Amino acid sequence: MATPLPLGWREWLALPDLGITAVRAKVDTGARSSSLHVESQHTFERDGVEWVRFELDTGRYDAPLAFGEAPVLERRKVTDSGGHQTERIFILTRMRLAGLEWQAEVNLAQRRNMLFPMLLGRTALAGRFVVDPSASFLQGDLAPDSDA
Repeated sequence: MATPLPLGWREWLALPDLGITAVRAKVDTGARSSSLHVESQHTFERDGVEWVRFELDTGRYDAPLAFGEAPVLERRKVTDSGGHQTERIFILTRMRLAGLEWQAEVNLAQRRNMLFPMLLGRTALAGRFVVDPSASFLQGDLAPDSDA
C-alpha cells in the first residue's frame, strides 16, 4: 500500500463523472460518508434505472453553478451533525484529488447553511490520505478550465 498523502482540513477536488473540475470540500474524518450540496434535485427513469438530476454550487466564484446527473445507487438514512436523521440519495462517482482518482459513494444533501459545498468523509479518505487539521489546501487549487 502506498504512503497516504497529506491533506489539510479543506481542499479542492474534482468530480470528473459529473463534469465538475473543482469543488471546495471540507475534509471531515468525523463523517462516515461524503456529501455534496445540491440546490435542487429530482429523480427520473432512464432505461429502467432510477437516475437523479441536480444543481449545485461548487464554491468557486468563477464557475459557481454546475449541473449533474447520475444513477441512484441507493437511498439511505443519514444522521447529520445535529443528530437529525434524513433519507438521502447516494450516487457512485469518481473523485480526483492529489493525483489520485477513485470511486466513492456521495450523498446529495441540502448544505445551504454550510461554508463548503462538499464534505469529504472518512470512507473516501481511508488508506489514501492523512489529515493535518492545522493546514489548508495542501494539494493546491484546481484551475477551473483544467481537466482535473
